[in-house]
Order: sequence, then structure tokens, then C-alpha cells
Amino acid sequence: QVQLVESGGGLVQPGGSLRLSCVASGFAFSNYPMSWYRQAPGKMRALVARITTDGANRSLADSVMGRFTISRDNAKNTVYLQMNSLKPEDTAMYYCTRGWTTLDYWGQGTQVTVSS
Repeated sequence: QVQLVESGGGLVQPGGSLRLSCVASGFAFSNYPMSWYRQAPGKMRALVARITTDGANRSLADSVMGRFTISRDNAKNTVYLQMNSLKPEDTAMYYCTRGWTTLDYWGQGTQVTVSS
């Protein structure tokens, strides 16, 4: 069955960095675009970044442009989210999902907390 397992979250100080990973299994990973979403307490889930099957095209939310980078390694069935210059407003549960606009499978999420 399809599985998406995120890792790499944690507590970090403002200005710090984290790299999230999402390992996929149960499907042909290289055939699907992948996305990262986040949900802060009391807010709707929102798109953070997404990447096409070969990594040639990427899309980032305005709020993370210039600070976050999405990448993938199709040989490892893994998509990454490199987060730099983290701000308290980046605090949220981060989810990996399969797809670009049609999103059919989600991971369980990994918590990112940015606080001093």
C-alpha cells in the first residue's frame, strides 16, 4: 500500500535550519509530483512547496520563497524540504503528499516548532 513517512521535524531557534524528509513506498515514486503542506494550530492546511516528477519544476509559497527549497531523489524514493532562516510563523505540522493539485495520499506529518 502507499505510504509516506515524514521525518526531520523538531524544535529550532529562529534563524535556524531543518531538513525534512519524506520516504515513499508502495508506488512508482518517480512517476508522481510531490508536495509539502503545513498546518498551524487554528489554521487551514496550506501549500508550502511542490516539485515535478524529475525535479525540473518547483513551486514555493510566497511566504517561504528564498528560505525553503524542495528537492527529490528518485533513486531513494524521497522528497526533501530544506528550511533555512526559520521564523516563529513557520511553526506547524508539515505533511508530505503525493501529487501537484490532485492530492491523494498524505503522510502522518512531522512537527516543526520555531521558538527561542
